[in-house]
Amino acid sequence: MSADESPLAYRLITGPDDRTFCERISTALTEGYVLHGGPAVTFNGTNVICAQAIILPQAVATSDAAVATAVDALDAELEFDGEGIA
Repeated sequence: MSADESPLAYRLITGPDDRTFCERISTALTEGYVLHGGPAVTFNGTNVICAQAIILPQAVATSDAAVATAVDALDAELEFDGEGIA
């Protein structure tokens, strides 16, 4: 990754179920990513192919905070005074 690129909040790492795949996941974990869900596996007729989603926790926290702020803003706009209920 070049100095002007920021890390992605979400990545999906795929590849044959081998040491190289595990090394890629291990490297991402040391970079601060965490596993997001379990791995998915399939068989392509020759090899087992794995997929593992990873996320940066701080990016998720920032996103969650933005969603919470947006929901609070919507709630404030939709304040209901209780009139009109039968």
